[in-house]
Amino acid sequence: MPMRIIKEAEERKNEILDVAERLFGSKGFEGTSTNDILNEIGIARGTLYYHFKSKEEILDAMIQRIMKRMTEKAQEIVNQKDVPVLQRLTMMMLSLNVSEDNFKQEILEQVHKPQNALMHQKMQRLLLAEITPLITKLINEGIDLGICQTDYPEEAVEMTFLYANVAFDDLMEQGEAEKQKRIAAFIYHLERILGMKEGSMQEAIMPIFGK
Repeated sequence: MPMRIIKEAEERKNEILDVAERLFGSKGFEGTSTNDILNEIGIARGTLYYHFKSKEEILDAMIQRIMKRMTEKAQEIVNQKDVPVLQRLTMMMLSLNVSEDNFKQEILEQVHKPQNALMHQKMQRLLLAEITPLITKLINEGIDLGICQTDYPEEAVEMTFLYANVAFDDLMEQGEAEKQKRIAAFIYHLERILGMKEGSMQEAIMPIFGK
């Protein structure tokens, strides 16, 4: 009997998160009320509060679930040792793009709106914490192969991630010339941070920008 109760509780929790993810994607975090979630599912407020004490708790759990999907997919790619290390880096970064396996395009659009800064901040913080160790593994492999040369692989990854997050957050709003300049500068500095030969990251990075 207890196992059945636990299972039902987990199913209800996921149902709440499924609805919240859909509503946050279409209406935004600030534009969605707990009443919207309750009405969509057809449950009592007490049932909702049994699982989540606030709307922010729902957001936290939703983002954790999204990140879990993304991290698991990225980890699978990192473990494909038969694939060249830089190719795995490309594959892993592409796997973090919006798809049906992580979160819908509508949610990404909402995340970048000023009124949803909290959602954006939480996702970026979790992405940095979860993905940095995976990229660091690839960089360490590159060091062992003589492709990279750095005494601080993890810090190099963190610096690159934070730089890319700022430099490319509004990339779609830039003109083509500015886009190309930013991408070229990113590759230039990345190769130097990682102690790589000039042009060696070109093939790995350009597909990430759809080039």
